[in-house]
Amino acid sequence: MPNKIKSLSKGLKVYKSIVDYGRPILAKTLCESLNIDKSTMSRLLQTLKDEGFISYLENSNEIIANSIADKTNQSTKIELLINKTNILLEDIAKTTGECAYIGVFDDYKVLYLNQIDFSSRTIKTRNNIGVHSQLHTNALGKSILAFGNYDLEKIKLKQYTSTTITNIKKLEEELEEVRNRGFSIDNKEYQDGMCCVAVPLFNKENILIAAVGISGSSKRLDFNKILEIGNTISNLVPKYEIVY
Repeated sequence: MPNKIKSLSKGLKVYKSIVDYGRPILAKTLCESLNIDKSTMSRLLQTLKDEGFISYLENSNEIIANSIADKTNQSTKIELLINKTNILLEDIAKTTGECAYIGVFDDYKVLYLNQIDFSSRTIKTRNNIGVHSQLHTNALGKSILAFGNYDLEKIKLKQYTSTTITNIKKLEEELEEVRNRGFSIDNKEYQDGMCCVAVPLFNKENILIAAVGISGSSKRLDFNKILEIGNTISNLVPKYEIVY
């Protein structure tokens, strides 16, 4: 077999091993599992990286596969999550009388995937579907941060209102309170006159996949009402088994 084809064959085996591993992998592990020497593995990995097939996690030697279908897969996953949680959002909106949302972590921001509002109020909450928001400013983001595993140092603590959290120690304290309470609160921290409540959403494997909650006028949602709604949503969400 010509040398170039042998190299291609080895490269494909390496790439397949990275994909099949399903999580970040070290070159040493690949060498051992495929019985390829360190020097050859280094050349193969460099070629795969140069051609855009693999990447290294930031500040590490851990390798992950780049899929050309990543964007398509992400879009499909989002559609699936929206469909799987639509009834839950409808229940939250009906039970609380407020606009219900679902949001996910996306590059250290919250991405609003869906919202449902059954209220008959003349002035309704604006359409936020597809909008990104800063994690530290809203209840969805705080629930995601509190129950996920993210680097708080990467969050730009920009101030939006007089109640926005602007230092990391305060944010850490807030997230600890969220974990103890089971739900998060946005007390006019992103927009004056608006309050939010959210809870984390886990799949059946107990993996955090999103956060769900409500938002409404601070005139309707005083602190006692916020606590009441937080407990209501916390008790409501476990009734739905999200297969995702």
